Amino acid sequence: MVIVVAAALSFAATSLQPMQAENVRKEKMQNILSTIGINVERDAAEELYNKYITEQLTLNHQGEQMQDVDAFTVNLARELKKPVEEQAYPLYVADYENEKYYIVPLRGKGLWDAIWGYVALKEDVNTIKGVVFDHKGETAGLGAEITTDWFKERFENEEVFNDQGELVGVIVEKGYSDNVKGDNKVSSISGATITGDGVTDMMQERLKRYLPYFETKKKSKLATR
Repeated sequence: MVIVVAAALSFAATSLQPMQAENVRKEKMQNILSTIGINVERDAAEELYNKYITEQLTLNHQGEQMQDVDAFTVNLARELKKPVEEQAYPLYVADYENEKYYIVPLRGKGLWDAIWGYVALKEDVNTIKGVVFDHKGETAGLGAEITTDWFKERFENEEVFNDQGELVGVIVEKGYSDNVKGDNKVSSISGATITGDGVTDMMQERLKRYLPYFETKKKSKLATR
């Protein structure tokens, strides 16, 4: 009986793998779209993704496009184990409501395990349009609150470069309560300092890798003025 049950469970798990992979693929599209303000059901995600995500780029550490790597299939968990100069950096470009956005995948470390997400920058590659965060094992009611709308909304219209032109990301700061947009800070979640620090660190570390590409966009923008 044990053998029969084990065989049945193994068969069920194997047969469900393609469906699970497809759900993960569409959920990824949902998350990317969510950063620019498009919130849809999973089954509708692919159609809108194909409509509004106009480019999927994979960059090297110098900001140059890698022609032979599909951005959507890049696994950040694996990439982060490689030296910086060997990593692939996926980037998604969106055109939505006559605005262009650059969407960067994020991955870092929370209190207990991995945290990850996406941040969409407006065409100035400085101002945040929106973010999405998720986690593997943060504490419910504390660090797990990074997934909530009220926390994500704190990042909207924040800036990732400071007044000196340095890329600092957005600092999740304990005790901060001013909520002034453009000062590179948001208030932390009470009782979740380490998870907040993880969000700060992963945003700084990941965005820093896109600096060479961002600089080309800034120069291009200045040249057209």
